[in-house]
Amino acid sequence: MEQQIPYKIYLDETELPRAWYNMRADMAVKPAPLLNPGTHQPLTAQELDGIFCEELVKQELNETDAFIPIPEEIRDFYKMYRPSPLVRAYCLERQLDTPAKIYYKFEGNNTSGSHKLNSAIAQAYYAKKQGLKGVTTETGAGQWGTALSMACSYFGLDCKVYMVKVSYEQKPFRREVMRVYGASVVPSPSDTTDVGKKILAEHPGTGGSLGCAISEAVEVAVKNPGYRYVLGSVLNQVLLHQSVIGLETKAALDKYGVKPDVIIGCAGGGSNLGGLIAPFMGEKLRGEADYRIVAVEPASCPSFTRGKFAYDFCDTGMICPLAKMYTLGSGFIPSPNHAGGLRFHGMSSTLSQLYHDGYMEAVSVEQTKVFEAAEQFARVEGILPAPESAHAIRVAIDEALKCKETGEAETIVFGLTGTGYFDMVAYEKFHNGEMSDYIPTDEDLQAGFDQLPKVD
Repeated sequence: MEQQIPYKIYLDETELPRAWYNMRADMAVKPAPLLNPGTHQPLTAQELDGIFCEELVKQELNETDAFIPIPEEIRDFYKMYRPSPLVRAYCLERQLDTPAKIYYKFEGNNTSGSHKLNSAIAQAYYAKKQGLKGVTTETGAGQWGTALSMACSYFGLDCKVYMVKVSYEQKPFRREVMRVYGASVVPSPSDTTDVGKKILAEHPGTGGSLGCAISEAVEVAVKNPGYRYVLGSVLNQVLLHQSVIGLETKAALDKYGVKPDVIIGCAGGGSNLGGLIAPFMGEKLRGEADYRIVAVEPASCPSFTRGKFAYDFCDTGMICPLAKMYTLGSGFIPSPNHAGGLRFHGMSSTLSQLYHDGYMEAVSVEQTKVFEAAEQFARVEGILPAPESAHAIRVAIDEALKCKETGEAETIVFGLTGTGYFDMVAYEKFHNGEMSDYIPTDEDLQAGFDQLPKVD
């Protein structure tokens, strides 16, 4: 039995992981490599060193080591809020009158309010270890920016955040928390960078997107000595750090002899979903167990369900490396839905390959239905969920109601990525009936597909 569950040797006595789990090591078909946007050749470590921290580049390119030790300084920080709770949603089950058993892994029980801190503290640690002055980044809903500003404050690093403009305006208190931790916060696209000016000229009045903010943050990092760019999702290194979510979840379930039938996570760039499913996917890849794994994305930004599996730029300004992923095109500007963390045109290359190979499925949901589920959950479970997390709640409720119809007592696990206490403008719009369900047309999406780079 121990041979089938090797991850157990990487947990301490409190069930806090000693090592991150790297799904790519168990993938028969590896994610396609990042490409140089000019030559379309695989990027070398030396090329990536100019953008990312040296140790993070090694993690980004590592496809062989299943477990990568977590430095003690990072584990000491984790101990402030980890292991995070895995909760049985008894009250929700009772309200739904379902035979299903529902569990959620709650990642909002830390100052930053979300799972993003798991990777932020790791990336800040490696930046400090390298002797850098500071880092730049983007943020959508503000959860990543909040987490990174907190991590940078802990290690005494400067932090420059480009926040998607619509979220900057919708979530002023999230912005202020970043400033409490010493970060500078700029609404994106802005007139402070060359690429920001270009985007504003082409899309006047735009509310921005994560792709826009990434372009600006990368430009600033490259132009300022002593700085590197860090990213809160999409990259392999981020999914690696977030694997602590899934490792803890599996340890808790195994302790009580519980095997999930369905594992559900919201999907924007892939950080939370990839982290939650990591050890379960590892078992699927090794042929040791099987699970239904469901990615949930907004109908307004449907990368998996309506995107193309192709090489594309990770940013709107087309200055970042090319990644092979499910994408809507780097020029696609999503509607200003309130789940800002899910407003990215592409998806993690690792998750994209797994989806392409049939190891997981995906659904898209409209935001009014998402907020209905969020409110239903809050009223019985006592936690106000972030709009991103509520996408997973929506589908978890739908799955539980199917069990009510069929009589099957499935075990459902979903990721509650964070709290929604800084998202009250969104809840206000929902309560006032001012929330719409924008779904892009095929013509809208085709415009983004037409801009996909031609890669042989």
